[in-house]
Amino acid sequence: MAIKIYKPVTPGLRGMTGYTFEEITKTVPERSLLIVRKKHAGRNNQGRVTVRHQGGGNRRYIRLVDFKRNKLNVPAKVAAIEYDPNRTARLALLVYSDGEKRYILSPVGLKVGDTVMAGPGVDIRPGNSLPISNIPVGTMIHNIELYPGRGGQLVRSAGTAAQLLAKEGDFAQIRLPSGEVRLVRQVCYATIGQVGNLDHGNIKLGKAGRKRHLGIRPTVRGTAMSPRDHPHGGGEGRQPVGMPGPKSPWGKPTRGYKTRRNKTTDKYIVRRRSAAKR
Repeated sequence: MAIKIYKPVTPGLRGMTGYTFEEITKTVPERSLLIVRKKHAGRNNQGRVTVRHQGGGNRRYIRLVDFKRNKLNVPAKVAAIEYDPNRTARLALLVYSDGEKRYILSPVGLKVGDTVMAGPGVDIRPGNSLPISNIPVGTMIHNIELYPGRGGQLVRSAGTAAQLLAKEGDFAQIRLPSGEVRLVRQVCYATIGQVGNLDHGNIKLGKAGRKRHLGIRPTVRGTAMSPRDHPHGGGEGRQPVGMPGPKSPWGKPTRGYKTRRNKTTDKYIVRRRSAAKR
C-alpha cells in the first residue's frame, strides 16, 4: 500500500499524508456483520468523565470480527478486503463453503479469491489459523490467544507480527512486537503471517481537525492549569515541575513510573520489553 501526499494548497495540507486505499476492493460493509456503536465520550453510567480526551468524531459502525477462528476445517474464500474505522488493520470478508460470512484481520499477501482455513492440520499460509503446537518454530504469527477458546488478544495492530521462538512442554516462547518474550500455551490458536496495512505508521495527520475526526479531544498541559486542577499548575509565568518527579492530575507519579500490578502472570514473561530495548 502506498502513501498519498497532498498538494499544499492550505497550511493543513502541507504536512498531511493519507492512504491510497488501493488494496480496498469493497466500500460498503457487510450489513449482517454490523452493529451500532454508542458514544459515551469517556463518561461512565453516572455521567462523569472517567477517560479524558474522548468525544466527538465521525459516526462509526462496529464490524464483528472473528478473532476466535472456531469454524474448523471449513474452507473459506476471501470475497473482499475492506476498511474498518475502528482499527488500524484492514479486514478480509470470508465466505465459507456453507454460506456463512465472517470478518478476519487481513494479513500481508492475502488477496481476493484466496482460500483460508482454521484447524490443526491446515497449511502454513497467511490467513490460516492453527494451534501453536502445529506451527513451525521461526514462523511469523499474529492474532494470538492467551487462553484457549477466548480468541486472539495479542498482535492485532497494523503491520505487527510476533515470532515463534521455541517450544518446551506445554508452553511456547513468543517474541512480541515490543521485544517482550512471553510464554503462551501451545493449545492456543494463532494466525499465520503479518497484519496488513504496513504503512499505517507513516501516516501524518497534518492538522488538529483529523484528530477530532478520530474522536480525540485536545490535551491541555498541566503547567497551563491552576494548582487546584493539576499538581504542575500555578505560579507567575512559566515554572518547572518543582517536585520530586512529574505527576498525573491525581498526584500519582508518571513518566516511567511502573504501574504493573499483575503478579499472577509474571511467571509467563521470559524477557521484559524494557530489557529488550537496552
